[in-house]
Amino acid sequence: MNSNNINILLVDDHELVRSGIEYLLDADPDITVMAVASSGEEAIDLSERLQPDVILMDLNMPGIGGSEAIKRIVRKQPPAKIIALSVYDDGPVPQQSITLGAKGYINKGCPVDEMIKAIVMVYQGKSYLSSAVASNLLFSAQKPDENVFTRLSSRELQIISKIVDGHAISDIADALAISPKTVNTHRYRAHEKLGVSNDVELVRLAVDTGQLKNI
Repeated sequence: MNSNNINILLVDDHELVRSGIEYLLDADPDITVMAVASSGEEAIDLSERLQPDVILMDLNMPGIGGSEAIKRIVRKQPPAKIIALSVYDDGPVPQQSITLGAKGYINKGCPVDEMIKAIVMVYQGKSYLSSAVASNLLFSAQKPDENVFTRLSSRELQIISKIVDGHAISDIADALAISPKTVNTHRYRAHEKLGVSNDVELVRLAVDTGQLKNI
């Protein structure tokens, strides 16, 4: 292995996504994917044991999720260099990731050249935001307060409303005639759009803003 290689910890709960990103990155002679993880919990353990140069962290995962993993890793290892991966360019997700300690943020749909550029810049101690994310963060700072729950699809809103009301995932699945897995998929997407890491934060957001009842 080249001693100048940038060693990457890749974190994503979807095997096909992990394999695709790993294949693309390993094609670069200066980058090595040293380990992969499928959850935030696993990422925390591997980052502490392996001390990777850069961590590519998916945000939308079951369990504690990517945002909480970023927070815990940075708390234990302040110098950690983390790039958040998400399907979103706007909303609260990019800002939250940077606030929690991520040094970069890129969209999963970005070209591989941009991903490599982000890795190199973060490895060098710089920050990296894709142009779309940077623009949206700039404009969001100029927008008046909005009802954050309007960011959700009708199905996500339906499920989140039931969760806030205290319904169990299995009960929601039965009521909507869908599988618990589908309920959880909508739930994780809603968490990401709202910038929360778990149902406790979701309920707190609903209570603090009082906005959910206005949808």
